[in-house]
Amino acid sequence: QVQLVETGGGLVQAGGSLRLSCTASGSTFGYNAMGWYRQPRGKSRELVATVTRPGSTYYTDSVKGRFTVSRDNAKNTMYLQMNSLKPEDTAVYYCAADTQVDVFATGEVRHWGQGTRVTVSS
Repeated sequence: QVQLVETGGGLVQAGGSLRLSCTASGSTFGYNAMGWYRQPRGKSRELVATVTRPGSTYYTDSVKGRFTVSRDNAKNTMYLQMNSLKPEDTAVYYCAADTQVDVFATGEVRHWGQGTRVTVSS
């Protein structure tokens, strides 16, 4: 079993920055691939970014050039550095983990964090 705990959400003005963290515990094999999803109020969940244990990354088009996903395997922690934030980035951000990255495209990921809210004011 894998447990995920997110921290770092909050309120920020447009153009500002936030860094989210997600710390994993439990079976290390269970979080070979990690990623961030977000769900704006009243909308469906979308995949934001993923990072594999070796460090391969993926970003959805709307965050490319603004967000950076990374992980520190020694600390079992994944980060999402969010710069140049826009009001449309407002959402609950969820950390997720699985043994392989392919499942992130379908959302059929086994392990989820509790979510952390990010609010970007205009």
